[in-house]
Amino acid sequence: MTINMPGKRTTFALLAVVLLPLLAGCTRHSKNERYILVASNTSIPYWQTVREGFATAARQYGVTVDVRGPSNFDPQMEADDFHSVAASRPAGILVSVADATLMTPQIDAAIAAGIPVITVDSDAPSSKRLYFIGTNNLEAGRLGGARVAAQLNSKGNVVFFTISGQPNLEERLKGYQDIFASHPGIKIVDVFDTKGDSGAAMDKTAEYLARTGPNKIDAFVSLQSTAAKDVADAFKRANATGRLIVGMDVTPATLQLVKDGTIDSTISQKPYTMGLLGLKALDEIHHYPVQPLGKDYSLDSYSPFPAFVDTGVALVDQTNVGAVIKGQQGAGSQ
Repeated sequence: MTINMPGKRTTFALLAVVLLPLLAGCTRHSKNERYILVASNTSIPYWQTVREGFATAARQYGVTVDVRGPSNFDPQMEADDFHSVAASRPAGILVSVADATLMTPQIDAAIAAGIPVITVDSDAPSSKRLYFIGTNNLEAGRLGGARVAAQLNSKGNVVFFTISGQPNLEERLKGYQDIFASHPGIKIVDVFDTKGDSGAAMDKTAEYLARTGPNKIDAFVSLQSTAAKDVADAFKRANATGRLIVGMDVTPATLQLVKDGTIDSTISQKPYTMGLLGLKALDEIHHYPVQPLGKDYSLDSYSPFPAFVDTGVALVDQTNVGAVIKGQQGAGSQ
């Protein structure tokens, strides 16, 4: 059927071809579809950025999202929160694993119940999670290790600040160790477990700064998001100079300390991207289910899932920190 108009010929059939796919796309999603992000520490800026990416994708799709997890580092509470979330049977769960031993049975139970689970930021590779979206943490450690080796001229004492047992941080430490193996003049003196307590990092830094002579600490490396700022604060209180700080992540506080030279450099991840891609991946699986969900696809060349989606890393120092700060400010004004 057609309608003739002066100077125009409008074809209903053509309009249908154009509009029907759009209408179908609109009806695919529903606010009743609920996706959950379970984070290891919801209070820190890093996870607020992941949340932003998760929420952005939810707005694009017109679905409902929620964020759960402890407001401080508490692996058992995170596992309990995951259990409660799974019991509510959401359309999908995105989770960062603080403790793989605690979380693996919870993830496996959710998969067995037909709930898609994707890990983000920190993995539980022995679980039946569908796949991992995040940083290649081994490469992140190697990138930082190369920076430390270069800045120390391959000689000096190094300490690390970490959270013991967290899979992604263990991989980063391994990456540093891989690089230092080729620099025998670099010695790892201590790997300090902050247990997620920023005050502990600051106090321990003051202790390290008091060491002199052959025990002097030359480089302070943070394997997690918050410790570099606390180390830098301890430096400023002690008026310490001639030491190296290498951080992790690009929180606003860390970037300002890189800009003013207190922190030498930091390793950038893409937490926003993790949240954004995570929601989109879960939504795809929800609407186009894969059976069986819990199958081991690791050796299947026709697997519907990747093993790992690498969101990338980069070194941020004084040469490029301005661009990173400007990019964050631009994103915040949108």
